[in-house]
Amino acid sequence: MSETVAEKPAVNPKLASVEKVLSVHHYTDRLFKFRITRPQSFRFRSGEFVMIGLLQDGKPLLRAYSVASPNWDEELEFFSIKVPDGPLTSVLQKIQPGDDVLLGKKPTGTLVLDALTPGKRLYMFSTGTGFAPFASLMRDPETYEKFDEVIITHTCRQVNELAYSVEMAENLIKDPLIGEMAEGKLRHYTTCTREEHPHTGRITDLIESGKLFSDLGVPPLDPATDRAMICGSMEMIKDTAALLEKAGLTEGSNAQPAEFVIEKAFAG
Repeated sequence: MSETVAEKPAVNPKLASVEKVLSVHHYTDRLFKFRITRPQSFRFRSGEFVMIGLLQDGKPLLRAYSVASPNWDEELEFFSIKVPDGPLTSVLQKIQPGDDVLLGKKPTGTLVLDALTPGKRLYMFSTGTGFAPFASLMRDPETYEKFDEVIITHTCRQVNELAYSVEMAENLIKDPLIGEMAEGKLRHYTTCTREEHPHTGRITDLIESGKLFSDLGVPPLDPATDRAMICGSMEMIKDTAALLEKAGLTEGSNAQPAEFVIEKAFAG
């Protein structure tokens, strides 16, 4: 390789910046979180996603990742699955503090408070790493300013896969900025599909049977008071959205806010 080619930047600075990994924590052999530096110019709304990636063979490989940290955080946090043969996650799971990670310049997404019309109760339905955008929103003061009750559901196959959301919920009440606002408003409802747990089964089955609402002591879904966000597998999103529509809720967007919104970006 000639000196001229070697000096040519591998990443277009208009599309992505090079950030440093600050910390990495592995929860299971399938799930981990990591934190990276945040450029001063990087602005996003809690719940949005951004392109994250690495240089592979001298070329940027990027995938969409929801930002798990709130918009006021000085660092950026991400929650990721490990896909053994995934083009990006098979390598990303090996990152260490001090390593370089590519960060896209344009955050976007529909899981934002602006895409919902005013309501009383906000549901955030998630499976697996679909909890990530809600880790951001549950730490945003605006969430508690806009809603009287915030219910986050997180469904995983095994109990240990719930560790990240349990950690977030427990730490939130101790948070000096958000703790008092969230106290009495935030409710965290976890379910497992393949192991014994206080709540078992797919969230769609628990919605359909009414068990979710009886467990929480709240009335069934009502478009007059309830708003919702959905993030998880494609199948889960489709099935949950169908149940919300059956209850009379309408899907919204940034351009046309309504009663519920879904996320369509995935990491692989």
